[in-house]
Amino acid sequence: MAAGTRIEWTDATWNPVTGCTKITEGCDLCYAERFSERFRGVRNHPFESGFDLTLRPARLEQPLRWREPKRIFVNSMSDLFHKEVPFTFIDAVFDTMEAAYWHTFQVLTKRSPIMARYLSRRYGDGRAPSNIWMGVSIENAKNTIRLRHLRAARAATKFVSFEPLLGPVGDIDLRDIDWVIVGGESGPKARPMDEAWAVDIRDQCRFAKVAFFFKQWGGLRPKSGGRALRGREWNQYPRVPTPRYLSMS
Repeated sequence: MAAGTRIEWTDATWNPVTGCTKITEGCDLCYAERFSERFRGVRNHPFESGFDLTLRPARLEQPLRWREPKRIFVNSMSDLFHKEVPFTFIDAVFDTMEAAYWHTFQVLTKRSPIMARYLSRRYGDGRAPSNIWMGVSIENAKNTIRLRHLRAARAATKFVSFEPLLGPVGDIDLRDIDWVIVGGESGPKARPMDEAWAVDIRDQCRFAKVAFFFKQWGGLRPKSGGRALRGREWNQYPRVPTPRYLSMS
């Protein structure tokens, strides 16, 4: 786990899995791949194998040693629901998140059907605890199907990250969604984000009374364009209670 992070909407990162494979346009210029591939072949470096999918069981209990409550982004360098991550390993990740109930865990995926199937398997007719936030990443209208999967998922707290936002998303159904993040792409070949796309999502969140967080405009570096949207920063978070105990029903 990283004690600090430059990701504005979280406090720390925890990577029991690293590495991934690309599935849609939002993956094309993946920052995690760009970072980890710099160290491929560097002996004894955590990313000696670059961005190859790697399970890291030694990291599974890291959050239990953090006693101060934190918002923790789970697998900032991977996707927990990659098809090659066995459900038994995902079980171990969820065991830790349930045990460390004082933290808020933010789990983000592009593989929404696998996520929904896993939550049904684990919780049946119940839901994941409210401190385990389940989210999907959507880059354009073509991939808004992930939002439908999220709305149907057995999660108590649900969020959407429109980052990198690569096109308009059109009308979106935000029923049962607690939080929306919008951000532009960053890196040497970053694709630009149109202001109208971000403003449209913000306005839909306002109408649906969903918390809205504008992360960045992006550019060569994440901070290149700043964080102001129409003259102000948007730093809203959902109001979700952290459970003192966990129930599977």
